[in-house]
Amino acid sequence: MNGEPEDEEEDEEEEEEMVDPLETLRQKCEETEHCVHTRERLELCETRVGSRSQTAEECTEELFDFLHARDHCVSDKLFHSVK
Repeated sequence: MNGEPEDEEEDEEEEEEMVDPLETLRQKCEETEHCVHTRERLELCETRVGSRSQTAEECTEELFDFLHARDHCVSDKLFHSVK
């Protein structure tokens, strides 16, 4: 019956099993050579900015480069699987 603990547990289990294919592809793409390189540049920038008390640098360019590389990789793979 609705509202019983058993029904709620089954609903929760079903929700946990669902995986967003976009997130899965993003994780795989982040492991590619180009994405790893752009992430390293972003992390170096963040370290550099974090070590300074006064700086105008914000690492925006490095962040956009990483996101662009990842999204480019994802777009190549994702749209082939969309029906």
